[in-house]
Amino acid sequence: MLQSYEVLETFRMIEKEKLDIRTITMGISLRDCCHGNGEIARKKMYDKITRYAKDLVQVGEQIEREYGIPIINKRISVTPISMIAESSEDEDYVAFARTLDEAAKEVGVNFIGGFSALVHKGFTNGDHRLLKAIPEALFVTERVCSSVNVATTKAGINMDAVAQLGEIIKKTAELTADSDGLGCAKLVVFANVPEDNPFMAGAFHGIGEPECVINVGISGPGTVKAALETVRGESFDVLAETVKKTAFKITRVGQLVAREASRRLNVPFGIIDLSLAPTPAVGDSVARIIEEMGIASCGAPGTTAALALLNDAVKKGGTMASSHVGGLSGAFIPISEDEGMIEAIQTGSLNIEKLEAMSCVCSVGLDMIAVPGDTPAETLAAIIADEAAIGMINNKTTAVRIIPVPNKIVGDWVEFGGLLGSSPILSVSKFSSVDFIKRGGRIPAPIHSLRN
Repeated sequence: MLQSYEVLETFRMIEKEKLDIRTITMGISLRDCCHGNGEIARKKMYDKITRYAKDLVQVGEQIEREYGIPIINKRISVTPISMIAESSEDEDYVAFARTLDEAAKEVGVNFIGGFSALVHKGFTNGDHRLLKAIPEALFVTERVCSSVNVATTKAGINMDAVAQLGEIIKKTAELTADSDGLGCAKLVVFANVPEDNPFMAGAFHGIGEPECVINVGISGPGTVKAALETVRGESFDVLAETVKKTAFKITRVGQLVAREASRRLNVPFGIIDLSLAPTPAVGDSVARIIEEMGIASCGAPGTTAALALLNDAVKKGGTMASSHVGGLSGAFIPISEDEGMIEAIQTGSLNIEKLEAMSCVCSVGLDMIAVPGDTPAETLAAIIADEAAIGMINNKTTAVRIIPVPNKIVGDWVEFGGLLGSSPILSVSKFSSVDFIKRGGRIPAPIHSLRN
């Protein structure tokens, strides 16, 4: 239970430091919705989602009002649809995406994740059909998010899937060209994907998860930065301890919200995701935390070391504040969603190569990266392969959410709006990766994967 001093600190963090709960995400298993008739399967999906999540938004709003804690998003994740839809005789899975969208609209959540496939070691027929459907599914729906896991430390990298995802991203961008390729912002390619991640666009309800569960994703970059302002010039030991203590306080707020949502919805509590999730708002930036540590501009030498310290300290502090942690947990480094990252791109201190280096120690990877619309599919695939290799070798989650913005070139600007923010178009290498990508097959797992 929160003590009185914790309540006062929480009010201060909310009022002055932009603390919020980024999302309450209800995970729902659809495994019992499989049916040989696609229409029947979709009806079962719709009925189950709307039954379980009918009070999700209302309960989230109640908690906001009663505790004064902003809860920005209420979301749903479901079992990967490739596993549900492949029991049917349907060849086209777009109808399944439409059903998810209709259910999400009915209960009022802003996103529903799980139009997903796990293909790190190969494809089933359902996986092939789902991947084929992704571009149109993201074009015709408003709230559906998609994710594909292409690599694990145990299995290696499925380069056939990586190559296909390059083409899928290009097609998705083309279909959603009127909104600057916004469909790609709802598609994430993973290595070592967690099955309990509450954040979009990568959330899905893993096959090892319970029937229904509540997962909460916290935020708080502004709170961490404010804490670090009080220890300027102190040693790294003091800096790390300060981050740990602050992460503890932030996570305690998340634990309260998770516990209350679980009780009121009569759904088990799953995990708290400890990730620091920035927003485009000034004062809510991971880049500004790095600069507060003493880096003149995010991306300058020392940035990766600073981010490593931040990521580790957040996890250490948050773990002590919650009974169950999971998801991604760490620090996100999206470009368009972090005003400090955007400024670093504009000043020239940060580029895609430095972001890749930072992804070795951060929570995810290359996130919300806007690149020229004429970027070849093979280049996109090779960028995915690089991130997957980092995840595979380092036994960590990495991901790519990249947007080749149609008709835009380096130096142009793109506006996505809301939490997705805006971004300059980043340059990518002009050297070809075609011969590398067309090899196909699998990059083998590293030797240290043999740990049984």
